Amino acid sequence: MKKALAVFLAAALTAVSFAGCGSSTTASSAAPASQAASSKAAESAAATGTLKTGLAVITSIAKSTDVKDGKGLAEADSTVVAVAVDKDGKIVKCLIDAVQSKVNFSDAGKITTPLDTVVKSKQELGAEYGLGKASGIKKEWNEQADAFASYVVGKTADEVKGIAVDAEGKATDKELTASVTIHVGDFIAGVEKAVANAADNGAKADDKLGLGIQTSISGSKDAGDKDGLAQAYSYYTVTTTGADGKITSCIIDASQTNVNFSKAGKITSDLKAEQKTKNELGDAYGMKKASKIGKEWNEEAASFAKYVVGKTLDEVKGIAVDSEGKATDKELTASVTVHVGDFIKIIDEAVSSAK
Repeated sequence: MKKALAVFLAAALTAVSFAGCGSSTTASSAAPASQAASSKAAESAAATGTLKTGLAVITSIAKSTDVKDGKGLAEADSTVVAVAVDKDGKIVKCLIDAVQSKVNFSDAGKITTPLDTVVKSKQELGAEYGLGKASGIKKEWNEQADAFASYVVGKTADEVKGIAVDAEGKATDKELTASVTIHVGDFIAGVEKAVANAADNGAKADDKLGLGIQTSISGSKDAGDKDGLAQAYSYYTVTTTGADGKITSCIIDASQTNVNFSKAGKITSDLKAEQKTKNELGDAYGMKKASKIGKEWNEEAASFAKYVVGKTLDEVKGIAVDSEGKATDKELTASVTVHVGDFIKIIDEAVSSAK
């Protein structure tokens, strides 16, 4: 009887042992699913990583001309690039736009372009710009700019800088020329500069990137005892916004591009002179001396950019300003005394058009 009981117990232990092996096999087969879950979690963590954001503006007045056949031209051409860059220096997102500001003047030194003219960027103009009809690939400027922006995603600044171009500044790579036939020299220089300017401003990998531009020529003046002035005054911003609609990062800059001309209709500005934005000018802009809080323009713009982080577009649009467009909130006026109306407008444009 004892012998039989021993045999029974041994058999039971063996069964348990095999059952354990079976459990082990089941756990092993479940491991790939667990690993997949971990992989997804890792991907999710990567998606919430931070990105650097950068802005670049490249401006030229070289196409400006003296009066000929009764018409002179002051022209400012600005290429504007916004980028989001990862920790490895690779471009994750890129937006490209441009502004072509034109002010005509007569041989009497009088400005003939209405000063309330709405100056649209090339992205805003779209088909109205009119390149599509002349394009060999029937693509408008904004479509080609978007194609180039998509092409550089995944590349580093050095790789973008290495894009082959011909003597005219047009790309020679077949993959690129299928969608981009315009000059890309300024695109390349703009992307390189934007990446170099990129900083950790709080953007996340899954945020939307936006670019806003507002330009006015209303500061232009006829020639008289002094030379006339054709001025393209542009504001720029780069924003990132999260899924909740809140701004996660913001960069603000501006440029005052001036072309002077005489009463006889002759350009008197150096058309080869480097054109800098206010952020690039820094202290050289010279506002600090006149500032009640002893701050330069770029410092105040940076303070406003920081102030809007964490806010929704509606909250930014709701910032109280006086009749001059200056903020009235004490927290803001402690660091920002310049007009903020145009800051709010470009942030509205950037967030509303973010991709």
